[in-house]
Amino acid sequence: MAWTCSGRSNGELISKMWNARLVLSERVRDAMISVDRAHFTPSQHLAYQDSPQSIGYSATISAPHMHASALENLLPFLGEGKRVLDVGSGSGYLTAVLAELVFPSSTSSSTSPSTSSSSETSSSENPGEVKKKSGKVVGLEHIRALRDLGETNMMKSEKGKKWLQEKKVEFVLGDGRQGWIDPDGEEGWDAIHVGAAAMEIHEALIQQLRCPGR
Repeated sequence: MAWTCSGRSNGELISKMWNARLVLSERVRDAMISVDRAHFTPSQHLAYQDSPQSIGYSATISAPHMHASALENLLPFLGEGKRVLDVGSGSGYLTAVLAELVFPSSTSSSTSPSTSSSSETSSSENPGEVKKKSGKVVGLEHIRALRDLGETNMMKSEKGKKWLQEKKVEFVLGDGRQGWIDPDGEEGWDAIHVGAAAMEIHEALIQQLRCPGR
């Protein structure tokens, strides 16, 4: 079924996967529609094919239906304020879609203007009050050229460029088996996606996973 879902545009690709029940939730569907896969694939005319593509260094950008499966699996742990680590970020595509799920558009907020104003006033009147922590998405690569590729691809959209400038999204270089200790001082990840091949589950990743987390 998955191989019949290729499209002529990003929207058509995702719509076909939605109709084939390869994408199950509206949140995942909307996030994938928001990220143009053509920004992350080496071949523009194959950008909307539901198949993997080589990105060099013996790495690939996975087929869209595989990304959809990973996103659906992690979805309960993806939301505003969550911290997500993408091990083996490669092209940066999945990192970008994860960011869409962690940093929802302000227009989708259900908070009313009056509630927002009240909250801000309360915060200013109580300077000792703990503020809500902001989310973060980190793409981790062990090959510098792929780390750079993910960042370059993310910069192709204005939203991606803004996330990088604000350090809401970062691409870092390191050994994915050891996870990533964020220099910002905040510990742990609500969700860890491992897109790299692994012979075993590495304890460092388990230790960095928050509870509950996935």
